[in-house]
Order: sequence, then C-alpha cells, then structure tokens
Amino acid sequence: MTKLSLSALLAIPFTLILVSPLSAELSFQDEEGQYLDVLIDGKTATRYMYAHDTSDEQRHHETYKPYLHVFDAEGKGPITKGPGGQYTHHRGIFIGWNKIGFKGETYDRWHMKGGDIVHQKFIGKEVVDGAAMFTSQTLWLVKEGEPILEEERSTRVMEGGAGVRMSIDFHTKLEAKYGAVSLKGDPEHAGVHYRPANEVKVKKTVYLFPQEGDDPKKVEDLRWVGETYVLNGKRHSVVQMNHPDNPKGTKYSAYRDYGRFGAFFQKDIPEVGELVLDYRFLIIDGELPEREVIEKEWKGWVEKK
Repeated sequence: MTKLSLSALLAIPFTLILVSPLSAELSFQDEEGQYLDVLIDGKTATRYMYAHDTSDEQRHHETYKPYLHVFDAEGKGPITKGPGGQYTHHRGIFIGWNKIGFKGETYDRWHMKGGDIVHQKFIGKEVVDGAAMFTSQTLWLVKEGEPILEEERSTRVMEGGAGVRMSIDFHTKLEAKYGAVSLKGDPEHAGVHYRPANEVKVKKTVYLFPQEGDDPKKVEDLRWVGETYVLNGKRHSVVQMNHPDNPKGTKYSAYRDYGRFGAFFQKDIPEVGELVLDYRFLIIDGELPEREVIEKEWKGWVEKK
C-alpha cells in the first residue's frame, strides 16, 4: 500500500463504519506555551501537552516531552496519566524508544534520561470535514541539545458514533536529518503507547485481541488491541489500531494490570531517511464492542486511508 504525504493524509475525507463526522462543533483552545485543547461542543476532548520548561528540576521533569491527554465525556479531566505516579514517564498517548542508536552512542527517549523531546511549533491547526487536526514539530535531543530526530506529529480528533465517543488518529513522521538512527528496545519500553490515569483499578483491567487465545507475547502484527479499565467507579475502553503499512514484526505490550499498552517494533532509519507511522485510537465509554464490530472498524479505516 502506498504511503500518503502528510498534506494528503489530512485532506482525506473519512467515511467509517463506527466513527463518522456527526453534528458536533469542534474547536481549538490554546493555552500558549502550555497545552492545546481540542473541544467538542465546548468540552475538552483531548489536551496536547507541549510545554518545555527547564526553569527548575521539577518543572523540567513535568515537561520533558509532549504527549496527548484524553478527557472524560464531560470534559472535566483526563482519563489518561500525566507526570508522577507509577512510572512517571508513562503519559497519555506517547511515543519513545529506550535504546536509540545515533553516532555510536545509545540514548533513552522512553525514560527520558539525558535529553528531551521538545515541541518547536505548530505547523497547522484546522477543523475540516468534522475533524480537528493539528501538527506539532518536535526535536528529539541529546543532553547537550544536539538533535537526533526531527518529528512531525499529527493528531486528528473526531466525534464518534454507534458506541464510540471519539476517535484519535496518531500520525507521525520521524526524519533522520542529522545522521542514521536505530530504534531499538523491547515491548515494555518502546513504541507508541496509551496509559490510563494512575488511579486505575488494577484488578478490573481487561484486554481484548482479534482472536480468542491470541498471546501478545507471541503473536506479531496484531491488527488491533482493546483494553477496558475502571477509574472512579466508571468503566472506560480504548482500542489501538495498527495500520498494515507500519513496520512488520510489531509486538503489543498488552498485559499490565495498570493499563499501559501499545505497539512496539525495531527499525533502522538511514541518514536523511524517514519513518512514517499510523495508529488509530477509539475512545469508548463503558465496555468494549464485540470483536466483529472492532474488526469492521479496522477494515473501514484501512480501506479509506
């Protein structure tokens, strides 16, 4: 399947089985230098945390990388995790690898040791065809400020239907403009992941796979993985969909009771080369849909891209 450019991707009208533009009003609210909200009918749906503040150790720790919070249906607060708590580096929808090879050295952009991922600017923000879309340019840096990678991270937020409250498309392009890069690690510490809020009830977290008996530690390139978890007495669910154009050999870390799960792979990016990734997250209030329903949604997404 041919990869599409970012501009072409953002211009595609989406016609989906479960997720489709409805009548909601989408808008942006930017707390300049801190975060960018996508609002659905005036309620915060997602919050892109892009601040980078090195004025003191605590603030630096809180802002050493951008990530996306997902909010509850009322827009009152995130159902995903921020700094602190169990594994402070797990934050919302995020990306990273714990073993990045660059010019003979290895760097950790999972635990965020010895360098930051820094938002530079927004390349675009627009509401088109019932979707709010924005693109953040980031630099992945070593401690001295030298860049490893340049990234264009695009987020597309749409109101859902037929049981799906919202869909979030995560599209990123990693460019090795400064030298060849090797992305390595393991399923627990690398890839594109989702982390529920720290208060999740660990005994009530359940995962769902395309087929009964799928073992994510053994089966590669799963089309999607679903998770349901409980916060403050309410059940929430999320499905991460893996596009077939993403690197092969993908393994899902999808078994931790605290809810962090995501897609992992290893990949070399040659000098001046690039890596493009596409994932879709379905945000659901309550239980997960049946496998057949999720499978139809995955097929609809793939066919329309």
